[in-house]
Amino acid sequence: MDFLPPEISAYSEAHTSPESELLRQLNRNTRARMLYPRMLSGHLQGRFLSMISRMLRPRRMLEIGTFTGYSALCLAEGLADDGVLITIEKDDELETFIRSYWNQSPVGHLIDLRLGNATEIIPELEGPFDLVFIDADKENYSLYYDLVFDKVRPGGIILADNVLWSGKVVQPVGNGRTAAERRADKDTQAVLDFNRKVKEDSRVEQILLPVRDGLMMIYKH
Repeated sequence: MDFLPPEISAYSEAHTSPESELLRQLNRNTRARMLYPRMLSGHLQGRFLSMISRMLRPRRMLEIGTFTGYSALCLAEGLADDGVLITIEKDDELETFIRSYWNQSPVGHLIDLRLGNATEIIPELEGPFDLVFIDADKENYSLYYDLVFDKVRPGGIILADNVLWSGKVVQPVGNGRTAAERRADKDTQAVLDFNRKVKEDSRVEQILLPVRDGLMMIYKH
């Protein structure tokens, strides 16, 4: 979800460096073939992720939530020559689709896909990480934050996506009358809890950017 008027969003994208042809194809085919295409980072956010990565020139990155691999390709654009991006995806049915695009990219070989439950995989990973991108199930955002924190180097960055959660963070969380409403409230509360957790964490500085569905940038002291 984008909170800006459509014409402002279009103007912003028009004045942002374009996607590569490969990313454009991945963007288009994700929207055409996937059930929840809004999970894709997309052009504007993808270029932002790439810019942050290029500025940091990280050697080790971690992404929690791969989806179709768009954000991983964007992040990998800034990796050091000997760097690696480890990305975790729980849906193994996406692997063939993901790799079909990574195999066409000059940075695809720098991406290490781990299939499975992130809560089980993260504790087995060795740090330190220069950059971590959290973009998975909202219910576990606070847990993911705790699991990765000690693996992020001092001066490293944690990015968390969807922290505005379609604007629901500024709406009351009630008891939904349907199962879908109750699930939505659960996710909203999880995002609210995560945002508050980061705000109250004296070990970090953070800024919540209203980019797309909200992007929290967290700097570890």
